[in-house]
Amino acid sequence: MADLGIPRNTIEVLQKHRFTTRKKYGQNFLIDTNVLDKIIRAADITEEDCVLEIGPGIGTMTQYLAEQAGKVAAVEIDRDLIPILEETLAAYENVTLINQDILKMDVKKYVEEWGGGRSVKVVANLPYYITTPIIMGLFESRVPLKSITVMVQKEVAERMQAGPGTKDYGALSLAVQYYARPEIVANVPPNCFLPRPAVGSAVVRLTGYTTPPVAAVDERKMFALIRAAFNQRRKTLANSLGNASGLEVKKERVEQALEQMGLTSTIRGEALTLAQYAELSRLLLEQQGN
Repeated sequence: MADLGIPRNTIEVLQKHRFTTRKKYGQNFLIDTNVLDKIIRAADITEEDCVLEIGPGIGTMTQYLAEQAGKVAAVEIDRDLIPILEETLAAYENVTLINQDILKMDVKKYVEEWGGGRSVKVVANLPYYITTPIIMGLFESRVPLKSITVMVQKEVAERMQAGPGTKDYGALSLAVQYYARPEIVANVPPNCFLPRPAVGSAVVRLTGYTTPPVAAVDERKMFALIRAAFNQRRKTLANSLGNASGLEVKKERVEQALEQMGLTSTIRGEALTLAQYAELSRLLLEQQGN
């Protein structure tokens, strides 16, 4: 099968099947062999690996993955792409096609059965409008992961690896950094896609932690705290948490906990590290128990 990373081959396949990309699925097909090579190298794919690909499109990256991995499961939501994928991937016996919505799929159960109990590597050119739900869904549902190497909007990639006190730092930064070590491995301009997206892209590798870098007494409550802190990021942390519905935390209790941590009562949420959020949630839970 012709290399779909070469633009003319992608165009031929699309024209042959009279396929038109759909905005609702965020379809932008990668047409740059150098970028494809970078993704495969960054993911460090070997014949020992089971790879889960999300959104294979017409099979461009799937071909590259199938050449390197032991086996590949490709999950595609658009049923009109399945006949194309069956054709472009016909030569690869190690590829399984799944026509499902990844957000509605029991990925953990599937991976545990398909991977035979082994951790998998996720590789994807993700639809930008659902990048965060997909990545957080994989982490929060405890899918056995070695790493996630994905093409995302450049701005989102920068948020994932941002640190305290920066404009990009937020709830996504903290959530990703709790589960994995993020690293931007390549920046990708719009002309590497068909059709061209309106924004720049980046390849980010998220290397999963066996054990989170901080000990949270209650993960769910810690992240509820973090979300509340960044929902009103221009306010002081005490005000943001005190005003948040559902948290049931009084401003005075937050100020007291901050004082115990040696922090000023006027500090904003964007200044706290992940470790400090874990400590703050622990102190507030202790106060609730008293």
